[in-house]
Amino acid sequence: MSIYGDMTLDEYRDALSSSEPTPGGGTAAAVALSQGAALAVMVCNLTLKSDKWEDGWVAANECLSVANPLLERGHELAHEDAHSFDGVMDAFRMPKSNDEEIELRRAAIHSGTLEAANVPLQTAKLALELLESLPALAQTGNSNAVTDVGVAGLLSSAACKGALFNVEINLNSIPTDMGMEQREEMNAIREKCQKLSRSVMQTVNEKMRS
Repeated sequence: MSIYGDMTLDEYRDALSSSEPTPGGGTAAAVALSQGAALAVMVCNLTLKSDKWEDGWVAANECLSVANPLLERGHELAHEDAHSFDGVMDAFRMPKSNDEEIELRRAAIHSGTLEAANVPLQTAKLALELLESLPALAQTGNSNAVTDVGVAGLLSSAACKGALFNVEINLNSIPTDMGMEQREEMNAIREKCQKLSRSVMQTVNEKMRS
């Protein structure tokens, strides 16, 4: 299910700008992932349709294998992100009139918050995979669309970094003995994202000036 993928641009904009807690930044990051993937797919198709860009076919096919599934997966993650946040809010509304209820509520909040970190972590991982495929596409793909690779890189980077904001704030809300693996992944992804983002931008700028 991907309710945000079924919206018009105006409907999505209005939902995002409303005073409701969802959709929020995590949803926006996932939508940015889908948009970045869409631009990457466009450049891949423009590269593969012409023998002139045969040197870029390998990079285009590799990028396409990563980007194509993200067209829909990004929208699914947008919905999952909002849904997981709603789950945390439901946990906060649980009764707390005695010790047993308080403990059940606390456990539900912690588990819900961990799940709310896992969803944007998936967004960040997939955005990183997309970023990894872009330098080669920028280097060897259809040079008439190299700026589109650049925008795909910016969107992918925003998706990754934006999703990591949500991962971090959720992990910071639960005990440190929970989500230890996610904390390690988050730090590793952030470092890789910074390097790959620079690589994409450098390659795009070099191709524009060559």
